[in-house]
Amino acid sequence: MANAEIGVIGGSGFYSFLEDVTEVQVETPYGQPSDSLFLGEIAGRRVAFLPRHGRGHHLPPHRINYRANLWALRSVGVRQVLAPCAVGGLRPEYGPGTLLVPDQLVDRTKSRPATFYDGVPLPDGSASNVVHISLADPYCPEGRKAALAAARGRGWEPVEDGALVVIEGPRFSTRAESRWHAAMGWSVVGMTGHPEAALARELGLCYTSMTLVTDLDAGAETGEGVSHDEVLKVFAENVDRLRTVLFDAVGELQSSETRDCLCTHALDGLDTGIALP
Repeated sequence: MANAEIGVIGGSGFYSFLEDVTEVQVETPYGQPSDSLFLGEIAGRRVAFLPRHGRGHHLPPHRINYRANLWALRSVGVRQVLAPCAVGGLRPEYGPGTLLVPDQLVDRTKSRPATFYDGVPLPDGSASNVVHISLADPYCPEGRKAALAAARGRGWEPVEDGALVVIEGPRFSTRAESRWHAAMGWSVVGMTGHPEAALARELGLCYTSMTLVTDLDAGAETGEGVSHDEVLKVFAENVDRLRTVLFDAVGELQSSETRDCLCTHALDGLDTGIALP
């Protein structure tokens, strides 16, 4: 099977203009990923792109097969993942067009399988042990450095930390929920950052979120609240520079062979009971 070193989970706009893209279909013990993987090269690095919502954006956040997505990426050799996503700002100063690279995660989802290690038998008859990993620091520190450096290199000063709170979706927050999120000190709110980060850590992958603020969430403003059209409009206005920063970040990442960050040691001393790809 074709291989890649770095994975990008995002929209089709991030790979559609590349030359020599190879489409690879991957089967996993957890079902079908959101779409095929699209393999190409950026800055001399082999990259696998995965449309998080599928081509045509037909998968809502709560129906994405996150386990299959991360398993598929690892199966083609990916060891580092960059994950851009659209979010709402929970502070007035984090308005549309803000790039925030979070260092913390809050899970408020409700119905998403969030672990590979639940002891449920796989199609081949094997079953994982019950394993508990640390997620105290959910994002790769080296990946975050690369993302921040890439943004600054393009003159787009990022917010260099903050908490991403992930809600179930597909609806947006009520104004009361949004105000509660802000009162807790969290920075941005989205629908897709969990369980991606946790599953990546369970596979020993480096995972870095890059969040683009497309709106002020309902509690951070006094207007009519967030609309889907507003999100799409602001994302479209910023997608070119986000793509440029993302591709620069690919080039900034350390070699996967020399990784020695906390992500690489997530499973040290643990018996998962299953063979990872």
